[in-house]
Amino acid sequence: MIPFSPPRIDDKICNEVVAALKSGWITTGPRTKDFEKRITAYCGNKNTLCLNSATAGLEIMLRWFGVEAGDEVILPAYTYSATANVIVHCGATPVFVDVNANDFNISVAAIEKAITPKTKVIMPVDFAGFPCDFNEINALAVRHNTKFSPKNDIQKQLGRILILADAAHSFGASYNGKKSGSLCDVSVFSFHAVKNLSTAEGGAIALNLPEPFNNEEVYKYLCIKTLHGQNKDALAKTQKGNWKYDIVEAGYKCNMTDLCAAIGLVELERYDNDTLIKRRHIFDLYTETFSKDARFIIPEYQTAQKTGCYHLYPLRIKGISEVQRDAIIKEIFDQDVSVNVHFIPVPAMSFYKGMGYDIKNYPTTYDNYSREITLPVFYDLNDELVSTVIKAVINAVNKVLC
Repeated sequence: MIPFSPPRIDDKICNEVVAALKSGWITTGPRTKDFEKRITAYCGNKNTLCLNSATAGLEIMLRWFGVEAGDEVILPAYTYSATANVIVHCGATPVFVDVNANDFNISVAAIEKAITPKTKVIMPVDFAGFPCDFNEINALAVRHNTKFSPKNDIQKQLGRILILADAAHSFGASYNGKKSGSLCDVSVFSFHAVKNLSTAEGGAIALNLPEPFNNEEVYKYLCIKTLHGQNKDALAKTQKGNWKYDIVEAGYKCNMTDLCAAIGLVELERYDNDTLIKRRHIFDLYTETFSKDARFIIPEYQTAQKTGCYHLYPLRIKGISEVQRDAIIKEIFDQDVSVNVHFIPVPAMSFYKGMGYDIKNYPTTYDNYSREITLPVFYDLNDELVSTVIKAVINAVNKVLC
């Protein structure tokens, strides 16, 4: 069976994790702090905080901004449930909008129609590692600042809607020559096991707030908020006579460990000159074949403005139904090839249907989802295995659509 997306675990990774184990620092320590600085240098943002997940990062930033009951947060209907769940956790209302037909990303026109005086945050999602239209989205927040109704000092300081990017997929992607992480106010990355750059579990908040915000001070505050509200971490307390600490708020527990950061440091070092090159090669092999067959729609991953990071290859098949798509997937699995679907839209999930959302209100989202099959992309997927995947997909489509 060809797997869908196994992590890359080699001697370099194992050796660095062992070195972290032997160092005596397995929780948040010097490797985590080094990883944060290297991410900041790579992405070109202002400060970075590593955490145990992207989900934690999104929720922490909503809470930092003071999002609460009565507020609205705009997000695409086409995303993973985590993007919406964190809004619900804060007591706010998710406002789903439809997406673009071509790239699965949030529609700027749909965002603009959804903005109200209750809107506090827009959460674009860089689907499959392909950046959203950030110039237009950032401009929306400025253009509609007269609608913005701040409730606290942080919201007053910003003076407009916060742009909080769910960049879980897009580490290493670029837009107009700038890397993901530096494209809006705040971006949140995922380093989950199936991501391009994995730390087993993990994520990062990339701070890029405009003046008058001091991103370093926001970073220091978030370090406290994400470690129980404790004003010193374990590393600081090891300094001579520095054992005493205080709890300054009822914070959360979502720090990254040095064991995870050890993996991330290795992955980051070889990301541009190895990982992305290999993933681009796999994308190009798929595209070379499927672009010759009129039944298939090739995903966007390179334009004049944007370069994706080749995270997912969402292949669509023209004119099929959801039932036919599911039958094609079964046939592919029967040929010992693993594929996936990204994603079942959040308004179609039971919990959100129970809140009154209806997938019929997001026709482009549903149309894209119903015809989408995500093909495997991982470092050890060689040309021969790619050829096997391609044959399995074509055989399955031929069988179901005959």
